[in-house]
Amino acid sequence: MRIVDIIEKKRDNIELTKEEIDFLLDECQKGNVPDYQLSAFLMATYFNDMTDKELVEFTKKMRDSGDIISFDKINKFLVDKHSTGGVGDKVTIVLAPIIAALGMATAKLSGKGLGHTGGTIDKFESIENFRFSETKEQLMNIANKTGIGLMGYSDKIVPLDKKIYSLRDVSATVPSIPLIASSIMSKKLAITSNIIILDVKVGDGAFMKDLNHAKELAKRMITIGKGAGRKTNVVLSNMDEPLGRNIGNANEVIEGIEALKGNIMPDLKEVVYTIASLALKAKGEIEDIKKGWPLIDNVIKSGLALKKLQEFIIESGGNGDLVNDYTLLPQAKHKLQVKADKSGYVKRIKTEEIGKAAMVIGAGRATKESIIDHAVGLKVIKKVADKVEKGEVICEIEYNDDKFVEDSKALILDAYVITDEKVENPKTILEIIE
Repeated sequence: MRIVDIIEKKRDNIELTKEEIDFLLDECQKGNVPDYQLSAFLMATYFNDMTDKELVEFTKKMRDSGDIISFDKINKFLVDKHSTGGVGDKVTIVLAPIIAALGMATAKLSGKGLGHTGGTIDKFESIENFRFSETKEQLMNIANKTGIGLMGYSDKIVPLDKKIYSLRDVSATVPSIPLIASSIMSKKLAITSNIIILDVKVGDGAFMKDLNHAKELAKRMITIGKGAGRKTNVVLSNMDEPLGRNIGNANEVIEGIEALKGNIMPDLKEVVYTIASLALKAKGEIEDIKKGWPLIDNVIKSGLALKKLQEFIIESGGNGDLVNDYTLLPQAKHKLQVKADKSGYVKRIKTEEIGKAAMVIGAGRATKESIIDHAVGLKVIKKVADKVEKGEVICEIEYNDDKFVEDSKALILDAYVITDEKVENPKTILEIIE
């Protein structure tokens, strides 16, 4: 068997066998496939796609290239929620304690933010002395105590993904749906769970810019999950405006805590409640996801969900008092109000520009080596469909260093599209695919 023959088959759109896929990826992992050949295979895949059978086998082989983490000592229904990345996406901060309060548990890997999107690890690391689990034993211990199990990605989990992605990045094949699906799902399948719930963001601030491509990605990931024997649901959610009000790290932790006290923005609530209800449905506790909403309300009103977050913070080395004392979190020294330059209605918010406006003041990373300032961020005052008067505050910049604050302000003003016509409230959940 030769690599060139496999490339030729994929070029000619002939389905590859399991043996051919195994050979390709085994040789790739051994370092026996030159970059130019692997790039040729990726480009052939970009143009000719993969059959469902190819995609399942390719993803399972990717999964098996590294460690498989099983949580056999966690005696709870395990939920692995994954977001494809967005602006103001603090869903995990709110969702994980709710899942725990409902008698289930999260067991997931979380990432750091890059570019205009934020990462869950960065948000929790704004808490002084907070340390994520570094081993599965630590994760299982904390998850058994609190129902919340989060840890960072390891190079030992799906190492092939890192190698393949680095070539996708320089061979113009990043947007390939099967390659995106296999990259995400290989890492999800490497972690034991009862259900995978994928929050696929759609819109200006997301990787998937339009609904049709997002639907295609969702269906391919569900196909992979089914082929690997793992129940998989997908929520397509709107990222044509930031989620909630706050963008940053410490300020998103605060918004998450406030949500668990019942002070939750409607868009954030809809995403969190939908995902939690899908988990309840998968567990068999409800038949209709709307039946889950009152159950979630109960664990918030009782204070149990907030208590679960507090326990998780304490078990992870942080000060649990911060749920009632936000001064224990990093505070920005300065605040700049950005005011509307015309009256009307907010038609849209260019979410990627808002994400960049937060990044340039230090809330995100321009490169993997960038150092984050956990204190800084933005507060979105006016959302899509809101009425605004000229000179009214539409956004606030919380910053420490004034070096790039004017750049941030300019990005925000450019991001807000204000029109004379009244605008309808946008849908948050675009579709649910089970």
